[in-house]
Amino acid sequence: MNIIISNSSSTPIYEQIEIAIKQAIFSNELKEEEMLPSVRVMANDLKISFLTVKKAYDKLEKDGFIKTIPGKGSFIAPKNLNLMKEEKLKEIQNHIEEISKIAKISDITEDEIIDLFKMIFKEEI
Repeated sequence: MNIIISNSSSTPIYEQIEIAIKQAIFSNELKEEEMLPSVRVMANDLKISFLTVKKAYDKLEKDGFIKTIPGKGSFIAPKNLNLMKEEKLKEIQNHIEEISKIAKISDITEDEIIDLFKMIFKEEI
């Protein structure tokens, strides 16, 4: 797994790590039960503090994406399809909220947005 972090991003580094690992899980680049690099190894590879990596791992574990076994390491948790769907729904909700703000500022109606969405959605199929 190759994680690229950006010091110039407004997204905190620990969150960039978290996002990269989640994307690797969603895309099946990381498989269930696969071992992640240790906190120290990843920190050395990324040339960042191990506390930053630990924060990302702790958040991933809290959210159910990884499990840590003391003395053995951190592993990709078995996929929870409901959790994965909820994560994606939250992401979509954030985008819809942004669209809603833009539409209100621009005096674009809900019906116009729905029509646009339906048109785009049909093109994607």
